[in-house]
Amino acid sequence: MTGRVRIPALVTVLALLLLPMAAPSTAAAADPPSVKLSKSQAGTGGSVTVTGSGWRARALLMILICGRSVPSSGVTGGTNSCANADGRAVTTDAEGRFSRKLPVAEPPVPCPCVVHVATVTGAKAEADAIFQVAGHAVEPLPPEPAGGRVSVLTDTRLDGSSGLLTWFGAPPARTLVFTVGNVGTSPVRNPVFQVGTSHGVFAPQWEEQQWRGTIQPGGKARIELPVELAAGAHGDYTVSLKYGGKVMAEQPWGVGRPWGVTLFWILVCLVVPAAVFRVGMAVVDRVRPRQTTRRRRLRLPGPALRIPGLKPRAEARHALASPPSTLPWFTPDNDPGTTGRLSAPHDDGTADRLSAPYDDSSTSPTTPTRKAPP
Repeated sequence: MTGRVRIPALVTVLALLLLPMAAPSTAAAADPPSVKLSKSQAGTGGSVTVTGSGWRARALLMILICGRSVPSSGVTGGTNSCANADGRAVTTDAEGRFSRKLPVAEPPVPCPCVVHVATVTGAKAEADAIFQVAGHAVEPLPPEPAGGRVSVLTDTRLDGSSGLLTWFGAPPARTLVFTVGNVGTSPVRNPVFQVGTSHGVFAPQWEEQQWRGTIQPGGKARIELPVELAAGAHGDYTVSLKYGGKVMAEQPWGVGRPWGVTLFWILVCLVVPAAVFRVGMAVVDRVRPRQTTRRRRLRLPGPALRIPGLKPRAEARHALASPPSTLPWFTPDNDPGTTGRLSAPHDDGTADRLSAPYDDSSTSPTTPTRKAPP
């Protein structure tokens, strides 16, 4: 019983010890990006120091002075309402903080003005701080249009995949999918959206696309808009969605390199020189002069003797290797070298008979002898 009571007490003590450690990190993760200014008003030619915290670590930010804007509604008309030529870029540190001096310049539209800070690449994040440009015109904000208002309810995503043709340089294509809702009091018919694609730090190129349909007040609709890049495009792209002059969402898009194009050029560099070499060799072989004289073939003499045990080719080689006869006018029948006996004499008395003088009295066994008459 005592052991059962100690376990819950130990768990409670550990929770109380770990709660102060986890609370700051949770609060830091929940804090949105913020911007602070060293002064709230300055004239043209001056400067203001902009500091921020709560941003993504090592993020590239753009700082601008924009007119006809307030922090609650954002920058009306996008960056067209900002002094883009006098903007400054800054990179946050490892803790998501930054500090940058910004020159004061008049925006192209009247104030109220803000210092607008937004991410350039990666996930979209922005923050505004009220700022007054001394000596610049101030006009009230235009009234919001009565009727329906479209708002993005869900995160955007890109559906689709690259095929074999894209691997060989065909234009990459996707479908931008998102859900919008009508937060106004009147229906929205056939809304016109602007879809922009940007590469790196370059400004997006906008294209108007109309969605056919009607969104009733308080209703929502699933929107699908096609997105296509140029042929051979690769790298990190950002797809932006704008409606009513305000950027509503951004979606990153990583496009792979078309390695099929690289493989094609490698094959061209290998095949074309080989084909040119073959054609050149064929031309050289056709235009070179032909030899008119024929080589005389060495013929064997007519009465060639056949050597037993040798094949026809071996006999031909043997006949070519043997020297010609020194006495060609002799025939095998009257050749003097063939009538004599070339072997050594034998011990059978033949040599004695040949060397002995001729004796008439010697008789041949085959010759009969005649006796004298008595």
